[in-house]
Amino acid sequence: MDYTIRYSCVCDIGKRRAMNQDNFICGGRCLGDGGAAPAFPISGSASSDEVTLLGVFDGMGGEERGEVASLIAARRAKALRLGDDPEAELVKYCVEANEEICEYIVRNRLTSMGTTAALLAFGPFGIALCNIGDSKVFRYASGALEQISRDHVAMATRGRKPLLLQNLGIPRDELRIEPFTAMGSYADGDLYLICSDGLTDMVPLDDIRGEIERSAFESLAPALLQRALENGGRDNVTIIACRVEKRPARLLRRLFGK
Repeated sequence: MDYTIRYSCVCDIGKRRAMNQDNFICGGRCLGDGGAAPAFPISGSASSDEVTLLGVFDGMGGEERGEVASLIAARRAKALRLGDDPEAELVKYCVEANEEICEYIVRNRLTSMGTTAALLAFGPFGIALCNIGDSKVFRYASGALEQISRDHVAMATRGRKPLLLQNLGIPRDELRIEPFTAMGSYADGDLYLICSDGLTDMVPLDDIRGEIERSAFESLAPALLQRALENGGRDNVTIIACRVEKRPARLLRRLFGK
C-alpha cells in the first residue's frame, strides 16, 4: 500500500522568552541551518516509499546555550539517513548527539546544557518513533488523541513542573541515556503531532483534540500555535503536524496513464 505523508511545521519564540531555544527537523530544514530564516508554516509532503524524518527539540540551559544543544541535535537529525533498522539507528543518533553536546559543554567550560528530542520517521519500514525528555508525540485516530511518546520526568511536586530524568546533554559518567522507541504501521487518515511543551503546557489536550477536529490540516499547526499564544505563550512553541493519506493503487495509475 502506498501512502502520502503531509506535514506542516511552526516554531515561535512565544510571549515571555528572550530567545527561541526550540529547534526542529522538517522538510530537510532546521533553524540556524544557513540562509534566510524559514517562513512558517513549513509545509510539504513525502511518499512512504522514501524515508522522511520529522522532529522537535526543546533546548534547556538559558544562558548556558540551550539553543546550541537543540541546534546540534537538529543538524545531526538533518544529516541522518535511516536504513532497515530505524529503532537502533535512532538510538545511535541519540547517543552520538548526546556526546557532541557534552563535548561542546566541556570545550566551552559550561556548567550544563541540553535538549529534548522527539522524532518520527516514515518509510518503507513503517513508522518509527524515538523520544527522550518531555517533548511529545501524539496520534489522533478514530476520534481519540493518544500520547505515543514516553515522558522521562520525575514525580512532580504540587504546582511545579516535573524535572527531566533524561535528555541529550548528560555526561556518560553521570547517567546512561535511554531513549524510548517504538514502531507502528500506516493507517489512512491517522494524524500525528510532534510538539514542545510550549504547546502542551498552554493548551489542554481536550482543546488540542477539538482544534484537530475543526481545523483543515493546512491550518492546524498555526491554529494550535495561536491557541498557545492566546493562553499566555510562556515558552517557545514548536509544532509539527503530519497526516497519513492512502494513495491510489499504482496499477490504476498505470491503466489511466497517471
